[in-house]
Amino acid sequence: MNPYLQLVEQVQTLRDQGRKLPLGAFADCPRVHVAADAPKALIFSPHPDDECIIGALALRLLRQSQWRVVNVAVTQGSNKDRQAGRLEELRAACRFLQFDLVTTIPGGLEKINPKTRAGDPSHWQQAVAVIARILQEQRPKVVFCPHELDWNSSHIGTHFLVVDALKTLPGDFTCDVVETEFWGQMPTPNLMVESSSQDVADMMAACSFHVGEVRRNPYHLSQTAWMQDNVRRGGELVGGQGGAAPDYLFATLFRLRRWENGNLATFYTGGRNLPVSEDPASLFARK
Repeated sequence: MNPYLQLVEQVQTLRDQGRKLPLGAFADCPRVHVAADAPKALIFSPHPDDECIIGALALRLLRQSQWRVVNVAVTQGSNKDRQAGRLEELRAACRFLQFDLVTTIPGGLEKINPKTRAGDPSHWQQAVAVIARILQEQRPKVVFCPHELDWNSSHIGTHFLVVDALKTLPGDFTCDVVETEFWGQMPTPNLMVESSSQDVADMMAACSFHVGEVRRNPYHLSQTAWMQDNVRRGGELVGGQGGAAPDYLFATLFRLRRWENGNLATFYTGGRNLPVSEDPASLFARK
């Protein structure tokens, strides 16, 4: 008998059990005391639900370093009939995780994609001004946004929207930029962040608050598999070709750079693994 058959069947059983679990409506996670002057991390989310999928490092900054995490809802989806409902789902998910929430304009920004950037400069610059205003008001220490090859047009658009907004700010504006991936894999991540089982479970539960989306496609149930595969990839992409993967069960890959002098600059060579035992704020300590 193939000894792996039982393992595979157990995975299938877990998937079937997961489909029976409730969606949203959970009690909020235990609150973390965050000082009024705590450093801020801004997540620029192309869609409602991205904050729950790529939010592993941000959640650790909140829980381990007592940073304030602010999710910026760049869009509220392209389906106008669902935009109000998606915003309410997003509010519930952010409340569950203790992420603050900032919206852009009523209904969210529209047509945030490379085609608009190239062909409709007036619309694009209006959107850039909205993001620049949020950056000036929030003064983040760290900004999260998708990388430029994240496949989905809104994800790619959000990358360039944030970068173009940063370019409009005064020359002395600096922050660290953490580029995220979901739809398209980064060819050059330089950071692998381990997550605890509790954090992963909380991100899955938060994702389930996006009820209208996960009923259509229960992608929240595949987050564990995605994060396990990140460990496989990150072992070599971040740790170096031929290197042994760290003994993580769940992880997320990022690319960490710094915005300074009007450009994105790499500020360390090679890659770095961040275990759950290490304070994530150490990533952003100025040398």
